[in-house]
Amino acid sequence: MKRWLFVLAMLPAVAFAGELNGGDTAWMLVATAFVMLMTPAGLALYYGGLTRSKNVLNTMGMSLASFAVGTLVWVVIGYSIAFGDGDLIGTGKVLLAGINADSLSGTIPELLFVAFQGTFAAIAVAIASGSMIERVKFSTFVIFSALWIVAVYAPITHWAWGGGETLNFDEIDFAGGTVVHINAGVAGFVVAMILGARKDYQRTAIKPFSPILVVLGAMLLWFGWFGFNAGSEVAADATAASAFLVTNVAASLGVIGWVAGEWLLYKKPTLVGGASGAVSGLVAITPASGTAGVGGALIIGLVGGFLGFLAVAKIKKAFKVDDSLDAFWVHGLVGIWGSIATAIFIADYAVPENYHMVSQLGKQLMAVGLTIVYSAVMTAVIYFVSSAITGGGRVDEETETMGLDEAVHGERGLNM
Repeated sequence: MKRWLFVLAMLPAVAFAGELNGGDTAWMLVATAFVMLMTPAGLALYYGGLTRSKNVLNTMGMSLASFAVGTLVWVVIGYSIAFGDGDLIGTGKVLLAGINADSLSGTIPELLFVAFQGTFAAIAVAIASGSMIERVKFSTFVIFSALWIVAVYAPITHWAWGGGETLNFDEIDFAGGTVVHINAGVAGFVVAMILGARKDYQRTAIKPFSPILVVLGAMLLWFGWFGFNAGSEVAADATAASAFLVTNVAASLGVIGWVAGEWLLYKKPTLVGGASGAVSGLVAITPASGTAGVGGALIIGLVGGFLGFLAVAKIKKAFKVDDSLDAFWVHGLVGIWGSIATAIFIADYAVPENYHMVSQLGKQLMAVGLTIVYSAVMTAVIYFVSSAITGGGRVDEETETMGLDEAVHGERGLNM
């Protein structure tokens, strides 16, 4: 009798599509806060720790600027392009037109969905900043951030998640493998190529400012990623719980994969490597987090961590591009692995009807290819426009030598 009373007591909390659900709303408020923590805190500390002491504030400032500029651009026009009505791009929701406190997206307020998706846009351009730090003008980056979210991030989001049919390809990207990681990794790599290498690149040892900040930042990213992946279900349900678990598993195996590579090659496991391995594992599981089981997450995370290490230690050298903080290798390349793995490691309970792995793999590769080509071409155009507006996109040699913290911001990371 008590069991039935409990069931009856819970009935008011049950909601259907088009009806507000308090549980889903509460979870998405938390998930949005988790993802917000990732950019101006987690990524800022992680990237800031990886750079040199003379550029740590400038590097962290790019993450802060990404979140501030990204939020502004998102509510003005980015959300409309990504989630408005239309095929190639969305329209009709500029300045959130037509959205009020009663508007719903599924079972949560649409205003909350706007906020959640806006945190993704902000972190995407912040990730790209890691490829260009220590030599790009801060003013150029700010303009680049705004234009990139409008012209690159928002359209790709629309094709993957926002209703764009022609360029969708039926890809499975639960939480942003192509939309965020491959997209941002490619964008950063393209700008790094255009900017050219730092003047002392491969001439002197460039060591991280603070491995302590790197580890702290990575742990905050790990924490925030629970909102990133599990929140992408946009509901408090079993799929969100599964995404939460496999995210943790893949991150842990990413640590093991990267550190194992260091141990084999250098005989010395590093904390910076372990932190980077965690990020690699998180990137790898992102597109598969809603469909992979624990077994798949073990493999996806382990390979993601080892691949990230191998790319940074060996593969990167063949390309001779100064990707300062390895944004392409950790997010772009590992993101490609994650998108491919999504088609391979689908849990039995998540397999769609009439599923064919080879066919789905082809769809994943088409989406990856479209993202790479579109992001690369449009990023180059946007960088040149941003550079023209600011009278050149690269700082002068004197500023680069002094460090951007003092030269641009008039501050130092440590006043001792």
